[in-house]
Amino acid sequence: MITLWGNIFIPFTIITGLSCFRHDVVPEENPNIPPIAKYFCTKGRYEEVNPYLIEDILAVNRSILQPPAPQCHEIHLTAIIRHGTRYPTAKNVKKMRKFYNLVRSSATGTHNWLREIQNLWAMWYTEDMDGRLVQKGVEDLKHLAIRLSKLFPSMISEEKLRNGLIKFITSSKHRCVNSTLSFQAGLTSLWDIADVEFGHEMNDALMRFFELCHKFVQEVDSNPSAMTELDKFSKGLEMMRVQQKIADRLEVPYNLITDDMVEAAFYLCAYEFAIKTVNSPWCRLFDEVDAQVMEYAIDLKQFWKRGYGYDINSKSSCILFHDVFSRLDKAVKEKQSGEQVSEAVTVQVGHAETLLPLFTLLGFFKDTDPLTSANYATQTQRSFRTSQMLPYAANFVMVLYDCGGGDFRLQPLLNENPVAFPGLTNQQASMPLYQDVKQHYSDLLNGCDFETECQLFKGPSEV
Repeated sequence: MITLWGNIFIPFTIITGLSCFRHDVVPEENPNIPPIAKYFCTKGRYEEVNPYLIEDILAVNRSILQPPAPQCHEIHLTAIIRHGTRYPTAKNVKKMRKFYNLVRSSATGTHNWLREIQNLWAMWYTEDMDGRLVQKGVEDLKHLAIRLSKLFPSMISEEKLRNGLIKFITSSKHRCVNSTLSFQAGLTSLWDIADVEFGHEMNDALMRFFELCHKFVQEVDSNPSAMTELDKFSKGLEMMRVQQKIADRLEVPYNLITDDMVEAAFYLCAYEFAIKTVNSPWCRLFDEVDAQVMEYAIDLKQFWKRGYGYDINSKSSCILFHDVFSRLDKAVKEKQSGEQVSEAVTVQVGHAETLLPLFTLLGFFKDTDPLTSANYATQTQRSFRTSQMLPYAANFVMVLYDCGGGDFRLQPLLNENPVAFPGLTNQQASMPLYQDVKQHYSDLLNGCDFETECQLFKGPSEV
C-alpha cells in the first residue's frame, strides 16, 4: 500500500524564495519538457499553466491583486482546489500495460526511442496505485499553500491558522485527504509550527456531489449514449490518422492500434512527465498535431460529461454553489454586525469533476458553439480547454473585500490569475460589487436546488 509519506519513486527538490514574474515571459525550450506537455488536459502539470513556476515554484506577483481602493481589505477567502499529481487509476494502468506489452512484443521499428522502450523501460505502474497521490502531488499542494499565503498574507496567516479561522474540507478520496494534509504541511513548515495539529472535515456531499446526483448518474455518467459525440470522434478521420501514424512509428499493422491504445500511449507520456518530470520515449509517439487531436478528444469527453453538454452536469454542483455563497453572505453579515468573521478562510479539496461543473454553472469557458465530433477544425481557439482549466492542483479562489460603507467586492481567481465573472458588466478591475455578483446569479441563488435538480422523476406507473 502506498501512503502519503511512503516510498516515492522520484526525489524532489523544494525551491525556496519569492520573486515576481511576468506573464509574457515564456521559458526557453526545455529538453526535459515534452513539446506536447501543454496538451495533457487533466493529466497536465500546474507549471504548464503558469510557466514562470518552472523557474521559481514559489513565485507570486501581488501587483495583479491590487484592490480598487486603498481602504479595501480582504475579509474572507474560499479556495476550491483539485488534488495534486496522482498515479493513474487501476483502469488506466490496465490499458497502459496492454499497450506496453504490444510495443514490447510486436513493434519492429529501429528508432532509438523505441529500442529504449523495449530494452530499458520497465512497466512500473501497478493497479494498487489506483489514483493515489505521488510525491510531486504532495509538493504541488505544499507550494500552493505557501504561494497563497504570500498572495494573501492577512488571510492565510499563522495567527488565523492557530486561532481556528481557517477551515479545511476534503473529499474522502485518499488523494484529496493527503492533498489537504500537504496544504496544511506547507503552512506549518512555512511558520515552523510543530506544537499543534490541524484537523479537516470530510464532506463528499460538497466535494463529490456528482456521485450523489441521481439524475446525473443515470442520464449522463452511466449512460453510454450520453457520449455519442466522443464515440463519433474516436471513430472519425482525425483520430484514425493519429492511430495510423502511431502504427507507422511502431511498424505494426494498423488494426492493432485502437483508440484505447492511443489513449494509453498518451497517458504513458503524460504520467511519466507529471510524476517523474521525465520527457520519456513514449512522448515520441506523438507530434503536436496528434496531441491537439488527443486534447480535443479528452475535452469532448469533459464537455459532454461534466461541462455544457447536458444541463444536469452543472446543476449537480448547485450544492457547492450555494455553500460558497452562504459562506460569503455569512462573512458580510458578521462584518456588518461588527463581529469578527468566524471563518476567514475555507480550503476545500476535491477533484477535476468538482471544479468543472461549478465553472460551467458560473458560465466560465463557454464558447459560441458546443464541442462536437464534427467541428474540431473550427474549435482551435476554443475557451473550453481543460489543459488550461484543470491541471493537477487547479484552484478557484474567491476573495471577499470590505471597502467600507457597505461596499463589499468579490474577486475570482483561477489558478492564481484574476478572472472576470462571465457576462457581468460594469466590473472594476475584475473586482465587482458583491451585490452585483449576487444579482447576476440571482436565478441560481433563488433556485438551483440540488435535491430538486437531481431527483429522477417517476413515470405514471411508478407513482
